Amino acid sequence: MSLLVVGLSHRSAPVSILERAALAADTQAKLLQDTLAAEPAAEGTVLATCNRIELYADVDKFHAGVAELSTLLAQHSGVGLDELTPYLYVHYEDRAVHHLFSVACGLDSMVVGEGQILGQIKDALALGQELHTAGRLLNDLFQQALRVGKRAHSETGIDRAGQSLVTFGLEQLADGTDGSDVDTWAKGKKALVIGAGSMSSLAAATLARSGVSEIVVANRTLARAERLAQILNEPGGTGVAAHAVEMVAVGDELTRADVVVSCTGATGLVLTGDDIETAVQGRRTPLALLDLAMPRDIDAAAHRIPGVRLVDIESLAEASADAPMAADVDQVRGIVSDEVAAFGAAQRAAHITPTVVALRTMAADVVAGEVARLEGRLPGLDDKQRAEITQTVRRVVDKLLHAPTVRVKQLASEPGGAGYADALRTLFDLDPETVASVSRADLNDADVKNRGRV
Repeated sequence: MSLLVVGLSHRSAPVSILERAALAADTQAKLLQDTLAAEPAAEGTVLATCNRIELYADVDKFHAGVAELSTLLAQHSGVGLDELTPYLYVHYEDRAVHHLFSVACGLDSMVVGEGQILGQIKDALALGQELHTAGRLLNDLFQQALRVGKRAHSETGIDRAGQSLVTFGLEQLADGTDGSDVDTWAKGKKALVIGAGSMSSLAAATLARSGVSEIVVANRTLARAERLAQILNEPGGTGVAAHAVEMVAVGDELTRADVVVSCTGATGLVLTGDDIETAVQGRRTPLALLDLAMPRDIDAAAHRIPGVRLVDIESLAEASADAPMAADVDQVRGIVSDEVAAFGAAQRAAHITPTVVALRTMAADVVAGEVARLEGRLPGLDDKQRAEITQTVRRVVDKLLHAPTVRVKQLASEPGGAGYADALRTLFDLDPETVASVSRADLNDADVKNRGRV
């Protein structure tokens, strides 16, 4: 396994750098295509969220891989390599697996324990599959990361260690107000949600459960905004009144809203300082703004406007630095360590499987050849005799190969066991092309199977 991850996150880089390095969807696709075109990488995928950008690849050379992936991230993010390099981190092989599993469990999130990252990991895998850049290693890795994340949430109380970024942001807005509890603070308020993606949908649902009286959804594609409003209005829901508007109506809705949550994929500001200052002129109630976008949707100048409170990714990062860690975090770390060991063992065992299959194929060919030679020397054998002799020879070969092949798989699954496949090929003089053909067949089968999972 030659897994390499190069990336930056809220833990390694200031928000100003993360904001500039944010990758649009089409840029992510081009980055992956260029990654596979680069010599050291055989497969790759990118995990891009509001507070992290990570490029995963299977490489054949570590130093060349780090240099190439770092250069590609700089080229596609638009941040110069010299400026970006101090904020990049690198993980390789088991450490890279440990990192992704920790991310999947929410241990590396801005708000520890948040579950939103699982959907983002799923999206990263789906993109790699769609572009045919994720091969067997990354398919196995990301599928396992999803299972590890789900296990952490189901077997521990990691959810108590933190909340979603949305909930944490609303808590920051409510903190210090007359009702510091989010439900008390939100009750009866009018909310404007800008964007209709997964984070905006989560924000709308959270606001509805918190007791706001009205939610207006604005999006560049009106149909998506209408779909989200329809879901919020479904019978048996929270009872919130929701409707959709086009983006051109945001200015008018801003004057009516008490709380605004924005999370779009826009590359420029959605709400400027002038927009906000105009909206609050003459109003008696404060305006609460939550910006979950990267790059930011709301002008940072809003901090300085009287009657406006803005919580954005940068302020969330500062607040979460002092957030208490639940005891369940230690349990999740134990799960991650166990799963990393299991994944490494499975990958090492899988590495030797094509060699074992090639060995058994060669043995079957030898049996077939010897039986054919015997038939030429003893033409008087009837069908029953021929079948009995063939079965006896096969049993002898199977018994001779059983113990060594089982043992070599066990040895290969242990750390440092990669050399056993080479030893097996040398001892039995196996044709390298036969082994390679088995590997290609396994890869194609795994690719088809994994595409059905996401």
